[in-house]
Amino acid sequence: MPKMKTKSGAKKRFRLTASGKVRHSSAFHRHCMSSKTQKQKRNSRKTQILTAADARIVKQFLPYA
Repeated sequence: MPKMKTKSGAKKRFRLTASGKVRHSSAFHRHCMSSKTQKQKRNSRKTQILTAADARIVKQFLPYA
């Protein structure tokens, strides 16, 4: 049986935690930073946990993660 291929876009953007949740970096942190509040900029530095519905899709893209 051949190995399944991992989606190369997903392996760059998502990682799994030890408990199996999908972690991703925050959006809206690339440009136009002067118009965003300091709280928005500070919170978007962190990684976030993906929602359960989206995580189910992403886990199909990462078969060996």
